[in-house]
Amino acid sequence: MTDPTSSQPTGQRTPPSAPADTAPLPHTRLLAEPGEETGPRLDDAGSAAANGDHVGPATGHGGTVRYGVGTGSLSHADRLRFIGSATRRIARGNDLDEIVLGLCRATVQTFADAILVYLQDPLPVGDEAPPDRVVLRLRRIDRLPEGVVRIREESGGVVEEPVLSSWSGANPRLELDPTGPLGEVLRAVRPVFAESPTARAALRELTGNIGLPEGDHALIAPLRGRRRVIGVTVLLRGAHRDAFEHDDLQVAQQLATHAALGVDKAVLYGREASIADELQRTMLPDTLPPSPGVKLTRRYAAAAQSARVGGDWYDAIPLPRSRVALVVGDVMGHSTTSAAIMGQLRTTVQTLAGLDLPPQEVLHHLEDQAQRLGSDRMATCLYAVYDPVERTITAANAGHPPPVLLLPDGTTELIDLPPNAPIGVGGVDFESVEDIPAPPGSTLVLYTDGLVESRTRDVMEGVAFLREKLTEIARMTRPGAAAPLEPMCDEILDIVGPGDRDDDIALLVVRLEGIDQENVAALRMPPAPESVRDARRLVRESLRRWKLEDLLDSAELLVSEVVTNAVRYAERPVTLRLLRSGSLRCEVGDDVPLLPRPRRAGPDEEGGRGLFLVEELARTWGATRLGTGKLVWFEMDLPPGATVPAVEGVEAASAPGTGAGTED
Repeated sequence: MTDPTSSQPTGQRTPPSAPADTAPLPHTRLLAEPGEETGPRLDDAGSAAANGDHVGPATGHGGTVRYGVGTGSLSHADRLRFIGSATRRIARGNDLDEIVLGLCRATVQTFADAILVYLQDPLPVGDEAPPDRVVLRLRRIDRLPEGVVRIREESGGVVEEPVLSSWSGANPRLELDPTGPLGEVLRAVRPVFAESPTARAALRELTGNIGLPEGDHALIAPLRGRRRVIGVTVLLRGAHRDAFEHDDLQVAQQLATHAALGVDKAVLYGREASIADELQRTMLPDTLPPSPGVKLTRRYAAAAQSARVGGDWYDAIPLPRSRVALVVGDVMGHSTTSAAIMGQLRTTVQTLAGLDLPPQEVLHHLEDQAQRLGSDRMATCLYAVYDPVERTITAANAGHPPPVLLLPDGTTELIDLPPNAPIGVGGVDFESVEDIPAPPGSTLVLYTDGLVESRTRDVMEGVAFLREKLTEIARMTRPGAAAPLEPMCDEILDIVGPGDRDDDIALLVVRLEGIDQENVAALRMPPAPESVRDARRLVRESLRRWKLEDLLDSAELLVSEVVTNAVRYAERPVTLRLLRSGSLRCEVGDDVPLLPRPRRAGPDEEGGRGLFLVEELARTWGATRLGTGKLVWFEMDLPPGATVPAVEGVEAASAPGTGAGTED
């Protein structure tokens, strides 16, 4: 937030700095804007419309800023105008600092020469029980600057006087004693003059035993929110200004009430925003799972402070046959409810992906789930499936911005999908597009509309800007190499200016490396015992061709165990597929829908140890139901120094032995 003290009206000299003992504490500042309107609106002559008292900066000479503030009291009409102006200013604030600032700016100069605002630390939220120990912290202190003088007219001419006496001092933090003077003043919940012994003692608690200089005037106003007192404010006037009157207590009461209710609002709003933000980030995946033939990275950027978080999400879900589902979606709205709905829809998509349904069927079921959540639950979603062996994409869209494909030659193209209607509209027949070519080395960019749409441009203008940015990134990358994904994400987010971010942004960037046919070995076998021998032969031949002899014994043993279990119960042919990418992946498919579960075999049992071996020797394994049965797979890390298959047009690398598939 810019400090207004850095800007002074033309022709005026910056008032001298305050002494060290009045220097602003953390979260405080000294008021130094003599030209700023803080009370009743001034007419062109600089006089208040009601009583002619000059409350703005007067023309000075000798470089000194002068104020003309009449010593007469405000009339009833003036007080009403002042309260209306001040409460509007306080109400404009959305967060705690803005509300406290509004109270100080509205009060200093017109109603008081200085103000101290103390708030409970931490501030109570809603109906939570009050703490056993109440601590008050000084949130802000504003005053007219030292060196500013006030002018007033007398019969003998113009008299200049200091704005405020040498008052200084404020206790930055104090623990409230409920039985002490300050506790007694706060329990009364009414503004009081600092004249009675109790009020003067309370003031000394707040000012660190400095008290009030002789001749100055003070008023203490408790800040009571909806349920309890949450702080206190001290209003001060110098000795050359009239003392506070009885009617000023009503003004102080109005100021304190509106400020306290604004603080309550800000605390509740901040808590809801914090919960929504935490809920949003908790429901997004911490990491993206590695998948053969792809590299993944992602970004989530919250909206501007005014919009808060919404329901944007991304996901990458491994599918049977080494494919991966790429998902990006956006729940309409910005609230805790939107974040909660996002979590339910994301969970639904993960469940549907596990059933290996086509993209259009996933969106149909997602539509049904949205209808069950409520008639006003709407979202956009794009669901794409990438097959690294076939090097194709199958995708369906539900009202979402189209994905952009950056090709290896640096050109870009939009993946043309039927836009369809958003999730939640009802009665929509979703369509998908199959076998979209995805050349090896291409980069797929999926995003939500916050990246491309703003107050200054529509979606398609933003998409065109995104394509230009991707082309620029490709042009800056040296030939024969692919642009690193992490810097690419940062560059993509830079297309949104700080003032243009009205919505959340979910970004998923996928390098489609593919798996070359030379790195795939497949076999279709009858459900007979001799098929196990054929499976072992395929493993030996393939691993020797790929120079992975170090994995030969372990891979042959694990494939034997899994294939033996498949041919024992299958009635149709069993399939075996080996894939070499960042790891060695083995997939065995059969027509038996029952998924295997590891179990501990007894000492006298001959079987039941196959999956135990898989768990011990493989880096990871799993089993997934297919439409006609199941697929059991496992992955093994490549030995250190083994060559990772190169993507066409991209340099090869040595395997680190970790099965890398993401850039997180």
